[in-house]
Amino acid sequence: MLKISLVLTALMSSFLCHAGSLTVMLSSKEGKPLANAVVYLESSSSASSYSGKDVAIMDQVNRQFSPYILPVQKGQSVAFPNSDSIKHHVYSFSPAKVFELQLYKGVTAKSVIFDKSGIVELGCNVHDWMLGYIFVADNPYFAQTDKKGNATIEAPDGEYKLKVWHSRVAEQDKEKAMTVKLAGKQSANIQLSEALAEDTAYYEEEQDEFSAYE
Repeated sequence: MLKISLVLTALMSSFLCHAGSLTVMLSSKEGKPLANAVVYLESSSSASSYSGKDVAIMDQVNRQFSPYILPVQKGQSVAFPNSDSIKHHVYSFSPAKVFELQLYKGVTAKSVIFDKSGIVELGCNVHDWMLGYIFVADNPYFAQTDKKGNATIEAPDGEYKLKVWHSRVAEQDKEKAMTVKLAGKQSANIQLSEALAEDTAYYEEEQDEFSAYE
């Protein structure tokens, strides 16, 4: 089983603080920073649908999804522009969202609302190697780790389940919960105890038969 070692360091300046932040430092089994992971907080009362107007972006760049992993809140819309000069046909058969879009250069497709939490795996019917993920969270208390493996989550003080998700963590252990009591500013060091799965991202260098789509 995947094990996460968690160390919390309280940096509270006042016990009267009602809004907290948790800075997470995530590393692999080998101690290397793990980028593009989603860290998030869950509680029995924290689920909510997105009420803002911001539209998240999942682009197509050099025949790859950009970004590779996109976290959004349940109820948020995602636009799928095509920055390539070729056609893409994006689809997903994931239970959290089933859809398909034909994307042409210079044509803006209708955005998609992700109204169910879960993992949405993306593919392209034109380019088989393309793979991407949209992580749909139940609440706004999530963040994505940067190149140094760091991310900060802002949330009201309270008790939560801290979870981590990344596509290269073993299938049966993609989510692992740890109880945290957030009060003021805190930090958490998380190191995975199992090796990451092989990176399946594939970058096609040669032009293919579909490059004629302009």
